[in-house]
Amino acid sequence: MTAPIETTGVAREAHPEAIAEAAGVRIEGRSLGQIAWARFRRDRVAMAGGVVIILMVLIAIFAPLITDVIGGGPTEYHDDLLDPVLNIPTGSFGGASWDHPLGLEPVNGRDIFSRICYGARVSMLVAFLATLLSVVLGVVLGTVAGYFGGWIDGLISRAMDVFLAFPLLLFAIAIGSSLQGEAFGLHGDTLRITVLIFVIGFFSWPYIARIVRGQTLSLREREFVEAARSLGATDRHIIFKELLPNLVGPILVYSTLLIPTNILFEAALSYLGVGVQEPTASWGGMLSAATPRYQDAPMFMVVPGVTIFITVLAFNLLGDGLRDALDPRSR
Repeated sequence: MTAPIETTGVAREAHPEAIAEAAGVRIEGRSLGQIAWARFRRDRVAMAGGVVIILMVLIAIFAPLITDVIGGGPTEYHDDLLDPVLNIPTGSFGGASWDHPLGLEPVNGRDIFSRICYGARVSMLVAFLATLLSVVLGVVLGTVAGYFGGWIDGLISRAMDVFLAFPLLLFAIAIGSSLQGEAFGLHGDTLRITVLIFVIGFFSWPYIARIVRGQTLSLREREFVEAARSLGATDRHIIFKELLPNLVGPILVYSTLLIPTNILFEAALSYLGVGVQEPTASWGGMLSAATPRYQDAPMFMVVPGVTIFITVLAFNLLGDGLRDALDPRSR
C-alpha cells in the first residue's frame, strides 16, 4: 500500500502533474483553444456582450417572423394612432403599447420596433461583409509583406500608407451621392449596399494588414519556423501551417473591433442621406428623420440611438474579452 504523499502549497503549484500522477489521478491535456475558452467564460462582461451580439444577429435574420407577431411591417402606416393636429403618437413614451412596444414614428405612424429589426439587417450585413473583405485582403497582404520582406514588403507598406491617407468618408459620400439608376446589373438599395460593402471593406484593409505584418515579422524568426525551414518545408507550407494558425488570435480580436466601426460608418452615411434610402429601414436613417422632431417625439430619436450604442458596446466588450482570453499577457 502506497503511503500518502505530503506536499506543500509551493510544491502543488510548481509540479501539479507530478503530484497528480503520484496520487493516481489521470491527467487530461487541454488544447490552447480550450484554455482560451475557459478564460473567456470567466469574463462575464464579455459573455454578456456575446449574448447581445447573438441576439442582434437573430433579430436581423428573423426580422420578418418577429414583426409578423409584434409591430407589423416596417412600412405599415398607423395614422389612426397619431394626434390629428400635432401628427405625433398619442399616449406616453411615443405611443408605446403591447402592439407597438417601442412606439410609433411621428407623421407617418410606422412602428419603430419593426424598423429597428429591419435596420439591424442592413447594419449587420454591411458590417460583417465589409469586415470579411478587409480581413481577407489585410491578412493576405500583411502575411506576404511580413514573411517575404524586401521589395515586396516595401511595395505593400507604401500601398498601406496611401490607403491610410485616403479620405474614406468624403469618398464614400461622393460615391453614395452619385449612385443613381442602375449599375453592374444592380439598382436601388441593393446597389447602394453592395457599393457600401466594397468601399468600406476595400479601404479598411491596411489597418489589419499592419497588425498581421508586425506579427508575421516576429513569428518568422521563431524556432518552429526555422525548424520547418531546415526540414525542407516550402514557403506555402510555412505560411499556411506555421504562421496563419498563430495569427488566428490577433485576426479574430481585431475583426470583432472592426465590426462596430463599420456599423457606425454605415449609420453615419445613412444619417447623411447617402446610404440606404427610404423606405428601407436603417438605424442612421431613423436618427436623421428623428432630428427635427426630437422635442415633441424624443423616443423616435432615443430608440435607434440606444440600439446603436448597445450594439457597438457589445462588440467592443466581446473584442476586449477575446483579447484577454487569447493573449493573457496583454492584461
